[in-house]
Amino acid sequence: MPSSLTAECSRVNLTLPGTTIVNTSPSQARARHVAVLFHEGDRHRDPSTYLVHHLAGFWREDGHTVTYLFGTRRFVPADIVLVHVNLSVVPVDYLDFAARYPIVLNGGIRDIRKSSISRNLLRPGDSWPGQVIVKSDLNYAGAPERYLRQTPAERRLSALRSARRRLERVLGVTPPFGESRDYEVFDRLADVPARWFSNRQVVVEKFRPEFEDGFYHVRIYMFLGDRWSCTRVGTPNPVVKSDPNARTESVEPAPEVVEWRRKAGLDYGKLDYVVNNGEVVLLDVNKTTGASVYMDDERRRRMRRHQAEGLYSYFSPGAGAGSIGSA
Repeated sequence: MPSSLTAECSRVNLTLPGTTIVNTSPSQARARHVAVLFHEGDRHRDPSTYLVHHLAGFWREDGHTVTYLFGTRRFVPADIVLVHVNLSVVPVDYLDFAARYPIVLNGGIRDIRKSSISRNLLRPGDSWPGQVIVKSDLNYAGAPERYLRQTPAERRLSALRSARRRLERVLGVTPPFGESRDYEVFDRLADVPARWFSNRQVVVEKFRPEFEDGFYHVRIYMFLGDRWSCTRVGTPNPVVKSDPNARTESVEPAPEVVEWRRKAGLDYGKLDYVVNNGEVVLLDVNKTTGASVYMDDERRRRMRRHQAEGLYSYFSPGAGAGSIGSA
C-alpha cells in the first residue's frame, strides 16, 4: 500500500552520494515510451493515490508517452518499464513479463516482507534485554493484499470491509493489524504473548528507536534514478506515521542505506530507517510509494518535478536499471 508520510516535502538532491552526476535535462532527451506495470487488481484503484501517477504527469509534459499496464496479458512495446506491483511479494510472472523490456526498473527486487529484510527478528528465548515490537510481516500491515481479496461491493461499503476483516482475523487469513499504527510495543521479550510467535502473519523485532527530546524519529530516503530526498520525521508516538504536525528536517542519507539500495537493485521507492546508538537500522522497504497530501500545491509540484526527472538518468548512453547510484 502506498505510504506517503511527509517525505515528499524534504530537500532534494541530484545524485546518490559518491556517484557521477548524469545530465538528465528533459529537453535533451528524445521522446520515449514509458510503461508502468501495475497488478491487475489495481485497475479500479484511483491512481492518484500513488506518487508514480504524479511523476507520470511530468513525463507526459516533457513529451514522453506513458502507458499503464494492469496485469501481464497485454504486452505494449516501450523503451522502459517500471515494475509497480503493490504487493510484498511480486508474483514471478510479473517479473518475467517485465524482463521483455529493454530497461526494467525494480525488476530485481521481489520480496520486501520484514521476515526477508529485517536483521532484528526475535524468537522465544533470545537474549535481547530491550523493548520489542510486534508488526505485520507484510508491508503496510497487509492492506494491499486485503484490497485484492475484496469484492467491488466491499470496496464501496466500509461495513462489508469491516465484517470481512473480522472474519479473516478469526480464520488467520489476514494479519491482526488494521494498519501500522496498531503495531504493539512490549517492554520485554518475555511479555510478548506466545500466539504472536506462532502466527506467520506477524514478526517480532527488537525495538530500536531513534529517540531524542521526547520524539521518536524515522528517516525516509526516497529516490528515482539519480534523484533523491531524505527527511527525518519526528512524532511523540513510538510508531512514526503520517502526521501533518510531525517535526521534519532534511538530512543526508546514511551510507549504509544507500548501499542497501544499490545491492537490492532498487531503482524507485522509499526506505525507512533509524539511527540507534550510531547504528543504521532498516525498518521498511516501499517500492510503490504513496502520494503525500501534507504540503501546499506549489511545493508539492516542485518536489515531484525534481524526482520525476530521475527517470531520465536511465536514458543516458550506457545507463541501465540498477546502474544509477552505484559506488
